[in-house]
Amino acid sequence: MKIFPAIDIKDKKCVRLLKGNFDQQTTYKQSPYDQASKYKDAGFLNLHMVDLDGALSGELVNLDVIENIVKKLNISIEIGGGIRSVKKIRSYLNIGVDKVILGSAAIKNPDFLKQACEDFKDRIVLGLDAKKGKLSVSGWKETTNQTAENYLKIVNNYGFSRVIYTDIDRDGTKTEPNIKETINIAKISSTPVVVSGGISSIKDVKKIKELKKFNIEGVIVGKAIYDGDIKLNELKKLENA
Repeated sequence: MKIFPAIDIKDKKCVRLLKGNFDQQTTYKQSPYDQASKYKDAGFLNLHMVDLDGALSGELVNLDVIENIVKKLNISIEIGGGIRSVKKIRSYLNIGVDKVILGSAAIKNPDFLKQACEDFKDRIVLGLDAKKGKLSVSGWKETTNQTAENYLKIVNNYGFSRVIYTDIDRDGTKTEPNIKETINIAKISSTPVVVSGGISSIKDVKKIKELKKFNIEGVIVGKAIYDGDIKLNELKKLENA
């Protein structure tokens, strides 16, 4: 199982949002680079990062922060947030990012997702962020009428390398992940699925580890690490087991 410690960036700082609400933001004292260094020192080689400024603006606001982490730490990063053109995808890949997550732009324009997957083979991740089953876009400020399952059926053969499924109502809440809905997505998906949102304890991670048979590749862990509910050494042992 792959474990992706998370770093969300806003105003050059590490933050966590409650259910994607920018008005309910927790800001942490450590810088994104320091947090990434902590993950690297603990032995994690894959990070999940989101540029929240980019998600709101559609621009690569924290490109310099990401580049500094990639080049100094030599660590594999998947990055999302405001990536809405081929040019922006290329900008991230050119600085050494491993994979680029497409969410809003892919949902609003499936042809863009298809083209990106063709142009950047095995480098595109599809981010499905849902609220009560319906997909949300534009920094989770807009909810569509489309379900994650129906959208995935349409684009399933486009060639993305993995799917990240986030239950927005659980993100940042530490109330346990939405395993049932993630399994539903995984049953449809042609590629491995990563669980995101609501991880509260090492027990949750252990449950997800048992779901490999359902095409579930791994889990993203954020707030539970920042708040000390999950210890990095304990998490790393589980990844290695």
